[in-house]
Amino acid sequence: MVDAVRRRLAESAADPTPSQVAAALRAQGRLLGDSGVLAVVNALRSELVGAGPLEPLLADPEVTDVLVAGPHRVWVDRGGGLERTDVTFTDAKSVRRLAQRLASAAGRRLDDARPWVDARLPDGTRLHAVLPPVAVDGPCLSLRVVRHRAFGPAELVAAGTLPTGGDRLLRSVVDARLSFLVSGGTGSGKTTLLSCLLGLAGPAERLVLAEDSAELRPTHPHVVRLEARPANQEGAGRVDLRDLVRQALRMRPDRLVVGEVRGAEVIDLLAALNTGHSGGAGTLHANAAADVPARLEALGMAAGVGRAALHSQIAAALDLVLHLHRDSAGRRRLAEVHVLRRDADGLVRTLPAARWGPAGFVEAEGWPVLKDLCARGGGAA
Repeated sequence: MVDAVRRRLAESAADPTPSQVAAALRAQGRLLGDSGVLAVVNALRSELVGAGPLEPLLADPEVTDVLVAGPHRVWVDRGGGLERTDVTFTDAKSVRRLAQRLASAAGRRLDDARPWVDARLPDGTRLHAVLPPVAVDGPCLSLRVVRHRAFGPAELVAAGTLPTGGDRLLRSVVDARLSFLVSGGTGSGKTTLLSCLLGLAGPAERLVLAEDSAELRPTHPHVVRLEARPANQEGAGRVDLRDLVRQALRMRPDRLVVGEVRGAEVIDLLAALNTGHSGGAGTLHANAAADVPARLEALGMAAGVGRAALHSQIAAALDLVLHLHRDSAGRRRLAEVHVLRRDADGLVRTLPAARWGPAGFVEAEGWPVLKDLCARGGGAA
């Protein structure tokens, strides 16, 4: 019935108003009461200007991800791992239509010639979609919901991401202007934690954020947000993270932040943190905190920087690694805090300083180093 009304409205170029929907229903020989007509109106408007059947899921404040693997396979993540929902689409074509409409709303192309898209919707939601034949079993759609308000430290403690009293350690790290990376796997909460930490910076500080897709939402009075831009259909106009980091350095930042370090921009970030820009930060995908130097090495060497020079930059630029992990129940936790040290061979390695514990952070081998770093910077671990 909804499909038939949609076709009739499209043929007549009419808006999905209650009167137009009622007329289309009468033309089909269907008579519905006011509530029935309004239900059809809402369904059409949701499909035409919203996220269709996904709209209620995206409106749920607990949902962080919505994943569509097929017309009858829709999953969500509410912070406790993936849950299958009862939401369905009519068929694969309706999933494709929604994906294409959302891509169009983001100013991007999605069709047989360009069967994938990675973009940010006007409300900040991160969109990724893949069409057949690249997606073998039908169109796939992934939506990452961005909170418009950052979590506060107390909220992260209440959620179990930080242990009891863990907020005090993080405040000391920020107050001491230590430079750090937040590492972890996909969906582990890196952006959430970094947004929270940036909100702890002094209100007089100027934060300049460079991101591939603008997701950071720190609660802070002085934030400048820069977002990368893909090339247009003619292949021109591309602005990458390296461009943004270089521009950010000319904007008098008190703290320079790269939302996600995953390419050659690591060189520019390390160089910036080595030239008086203390207190900078970024996120990095890594399996464990101990793997972060190797990940930075791989990124830097791919950009043409030698191993010895790169490790010298890392040693001088970074103080800490904050590593997030999702446990078997899907809960996000700040599992470890590592300090960096340079061995006799000149290579940088990490040293555990604190680990997550139900009653608070558990001190580890590198705790005295962390405590000294915070004290020298004016914090108190």
